[in-house]
Amino acid sequence: MSNPALPTEAVVLNRIQETEDIFTLQLQLTDPSQQWRLGIQPGQFNMLYRYGVGEIPISFKAISEDDQGHPVLEHTIRAVGRVSRSLAELLPGDRIGLRGPFGQGWPLEQAENRDLCVITGGLGCAPAVSIIEHAFANRTSYGHIHIIQGVKHSADLLWRSRYEFWAQQPNTTVLMAADVAAPGWPWYSGRVTELIKRLPLKPDKTLVCCCGPEPMMQASAEQLIRQHVPAESIWLSMERNMQCATGHCGHCQFGSDFICHDGPVIPYPRLCGRLGLEGV
Repeated sequence: MSNPALPTEAVVLNRIQETEDIFTLQLQLTDPSQQWRLGIQPGQFNMLYRYGVGEIPISFKAISEDDQGHPVLEHTIRAVGRVSRSLAELLPGDRIGLRGPFGQGWPLEQAENRDLCVITGGLGCAPAVSIIEHAFANRTSYGHIHIIQGVKHSADLLWRSRYEFWAQQPNTTVLMAADVAAPGWPWYSGRVTELIKRLPLKPDKTLVCCCGPEPMMQASAEQLIRQHVPAESIWLSMERNMQCATGHCGHCQFGSDFICHDGPVIPYPRLCGRLGLEGV
């Protein structure tokens, strides 16, 4: 039965320490009848459950393969709370619960035959990496790919080698920014929104995917609109306290939307009147 709300089991194949408090879990489903869950789309999320501790929503990063060519789910996590710190203790061979996939992902069909602009900030790059990887795996379906990544400190940059690889691809622009840059930082020092001004955008032929801190996403959307990108072509990946993942508990309510069910990816026009409002 294909019910994403029911839990299944996953085994940890590998744990990669990305930074001091960020790690990636590579997971494999143990039940062959649950392989339909691998149809997870860029922008969607899974609920990862540590037995006896609890569960949290984690954005899907990528599907890779093990040495035998079997699919592997990748989730990147920051250890900041009780559950995430418990997940950080996992070792290869440990088993966890998984529910999902949940939520609305990036508008892949709308992006086809258009330029794709992906703007991310901090760990917000994790859900965005999924659509970047999808775009390169289906390269002929997209025009120019613009990738902008901003971090608070240059040491916070994840997957530097991936960004360097993407930058070498044809018809691709990669721009990086750090609010605070260490000596030797080869990219821009300052806010990510300043990099948007440098993009040679084709406003009527561009779809934007943006995720990261809400102030950054709001400022990015406003700058894009000043550069004549239609508001309806800008999509944001939102984050809230998602506990049930089905829109029932109400913890992730954001105005009239439940982020776990109606998002996390939502078009900017539906959100622009609520972003930055206290208590919403």
